[in-house]
Amino acid sequence: MLQSSNSLNSLELNTWLRGAAQKDALAFRHLYEASSPRLYGLALRILRRRELAEEALQESFVSIWHHAGDYQAGLSAPMTWMTTIVRNKSFDLLRRLQADVEIDGADFDERVLACLRDPASNPAEALELSSEAKALATCMSALEEKHRHVVGLAFFHDLSHSDVAQKLALPIGTVKTWIRRSLARLQDCLTGGRAA
Repeated sequence: MLQSSNSLNSLELNTWLRGAAQKDALAFRHLYEASSPRLYGLALRILRRRELAEEALQESFVSIWHHAGDYQAGLSAPMTWMTTIVRNKSFDLLRRLQADVEIDGADFDERVLACLRDPASNPAEALELSSEAKALATCMSALEEKHRHVVGLAFFHDLSHSDVAQKLALPIGTVKTWIRRSLARLQDCLTGGRAA
């Protein structure tokens, strides 16, 4: 019997990922059954609609199947690697939706808040986070799209500057410059131009 998603075993996940890299369908099925509930929950928290979360999860597992051979156990735990794929696919889907249909500001703010909200916070902390998150979302939307993307990868996806540069095929100096300038613009926006 497979373990519940609350007690996922990295050794088993690693074994199944190696099997998937060899195109072992049974290993991939075990990997899916063990990890999909938790990964679906993450996609649902980001996308907030079941059909979108299901689409993101499906795209993620297609990617996991095709790239299982790229997984390096020394760099991250299997669940961390798969979580990153699901987060990226979920945010990619959000971006595609925004390109297809203009998302109104309140709906976008709610999606941002859903990703940032800490379930352990009390109502006062949640209200404070809500206003800060809304301000951040507003200021982020004022950045150029390429700068917003770089900042998002660095801070919301926890990628290093060199990882961002590699992912976007940009020189690392360009990435550092864009992040530095974007952070300065965000600080100006958030403080209303006042020095911190």
